Amino acid sequence: MAYFVTGATGFIGRFLVANLLQRGEPVHVLVRRSSLKKLAAQREEWGVDDKQVIAVIGDLGKKNLGLADTDLRRLKGKVRHFFHLAAVYDLDASAEEQRVANVDGTRHAVQLAEAIGAGCFHHVSSIAAAGLYDGVFREDMFEEAEDLDHPYFSTKHESEGVVRHECKRPFRIYRPGFVVGHSKTGYIDKIDGPYYFFKFLQRMRKALPPWMPTIGVEGGRINIVPVDFVADAMDHLAHKKGLDGKCFHLTDPDPRRIGEVLNIFAAAGHAPQMTMRLNARMFGFIPAPILYGIGSLAPIKRMVRAVLVDLGIPRDVFQFINWPTRYDNREAAKALKGSGIAVPPLESYAARLWDYWERNLDPDLFIDRTLSGRVKDKVIVVTGGSSGIGKATAIKMAGAGARVILVARGEEKLIETKKEIEAAGGRCWMVTADVSDMASCDALVARVLKEHGGCDFLVNNAGRSIRRGVINSFDRFHDFERTMQLNYFGALRLIMGFLPKMIEQKRGQIINISSIGVLSNAPRFSAYVASKSALDSFSACAASEFLDKGIKFTTINMPLVRTPMIAPTKMYENVPTLSPEQAADLVVEAIVYKPVRIATRLGIFGAIAHAAAPRLTQIMLNTAFNMFPDSSAAQGKKGEAAQQEPLSPEQMAFAQLTQGIHW
Repeated sequence: MAYFVTGATGFIGRFLVANLLQRGEPVHVLVRRSSLKKLAAQREEWGVDDKQVIAVIGDLGKKNLGLADTDLRRLKGKVRHFFHLAAVYDLDASAEEQRVANVDGTRHAVQLAEAIGAGCFHHVSSIAAAGLYDGVFREDMFEEAEDLDHPYFSTKHESEGVVRHECKRPFRIYRPGFVVGHSKTGYIDKIDGPYYFFKFLQRMRKALPPWMPTIGVEGGRINIVPVDFVADAMDHLAHKKGLDGKCFHLTDPDPRRIGEVLNIFAAAGHAPQMTMRLNARMFGFIPAPILYGIGSLAPIKRMVRAVLVDLGIPRDVFQFINWPTRYDNREAAKALKGSGIAVPPLESYAARLWDYWERNLDPDLFIDRTLSGRVKDKVIVVTGGSSGIGKATAIKMAGAGARVILVARGEEKLIETKKEIEAAGGRCWMVTADVSDMASCDALVARVLKEHGGCDFLVNNAGRSIRRGVINSFDRFHDFERTMQLNYFGALRLIMGFLPKMIEQKRGQIINISSIGVLSNAPRFSAYVASKSALDSFSACAASEFLDKGIKFTTINMPLVRTPMIAPTKMYENVPTLSPEQAADLVVEAIVYKPVRIATRLGIFGAIAHAAAPRLTQIMLNTAFNMFPDSSAAQGKKGEAAQQEPLSPEQMAFAQLTQGIHW
């Protein structure tokens, strides 16, 4: 005798077949001719040959699954167990596609089981066959299903009905819950169910420290089971006598609410916990027409679509936040008693699921992470390109195949940087220009457009910083004018100059090297922070205007970097800083991922602190202001009196605690 399995190379199928093979009987599997190579690879994984796993060419969409007459004759009377697993498990699939695979495919499988005289027909249904039934759905319930509007629910319900009403062979039905990865290895073949929210949790982890409490949602109970439990349970139930005609819920008897599930995975991924969770049902008082009307507004639809696309979450998933159904599994529990087969607690294997997803299925893994994939043969203008962050950035870009335009005031250092890049095989051109001079900016733009045809990436890096308290600046209004002229007006002039060509090309990116000071509002940098804040605000406004034109703006709130700009402040020799190469890596990140903003966790925390507790934050900053006085030079002292005092242990400790912030 033998087994026949549809969907054998699918997610559940591959584990079920592995179990069946241990029973020593051959397994016939339905495959399309185009999938024979996939089956061959699967045989290697199972460690068997084509005599143990036998390919049967067919098609779900055809009568008798499209088997040839010779195959029908060969299988007749030989199949003791017929397992039908093939189906579409995809919320994004079209209604027609789901009907053909789920309903027609099941009907054709039932026909084949009858034609070959199979012993028992095992149908893998789903808890979706119950629809969104409000209450406890028992294993002996079927017609009572409610809210089957979604194509996946309706086709799974109808396909189960085909088995119940049309199958003349003995049958058994299995309804698994939301099937996730293997509890021992974490393996899963695609993103589905709770995995849709992993990217959101990963973003939370990158943005916030794991100890920071956040607000989340509390919905219905979601029934999650690992694939190995489902395969083991089916194998055991299929071979146990006296169970024909029964339906089994392969579900967790103690399911968790969605908020709890997300927190379990947040802990597994070291993301912040959603300490305060709002029950989604509390919004039920809002009339449906109002919600529909708001959701139908074009800007709302576009924003929602953009967020969901960015996170890889199908819109339909949110229909199931308030999942109302509980699944009684007493029949399955009774039949599995003594077998040792049970649903393990989600906490015991969540970390394995997360680890497998992050190593193998995270969509970011399939992005071209190489810088060359983004910038090869593209024109990149880097201001302040002869030293510090600008030079390090230019070297990385040229090394990735970009056409780099080096911009700086000093020709001598530009020549040195150009020679270094060309010696390493890169391509670069240099333009001497003073970005604080508007005429010089215009000449730079005109030359780049004429000689290179456009600018794909503009890195506004040239800048001036002044560390001086306001009390020592009453007679130095020119400090504020100079920083604003270079850091804001100069950068803005270049942006305005290159934007028309970017619009024409329908692509381009503006990368502004801003400062962590914009987020932390560190005292003693009022002139510098004001100029960088102006550029940040302009970019935030402009980004919304050009989003649909293919042009991206990225602001990098750079922490303290060891560059010639900070050299005059001797105190910075004893505080933690980034190297120019590390800072250039942030520019690389901006080009590869094109985020709106890149900032350190400390910078983000500073912005949140100013918003949530402004007075308390001012007190802390005032303490720092008095702890780190103006340099003697900033106070107008000269000669020996201008020497910087060494940092005290207290100052060193505070600087370490607030790494990257300009004090």
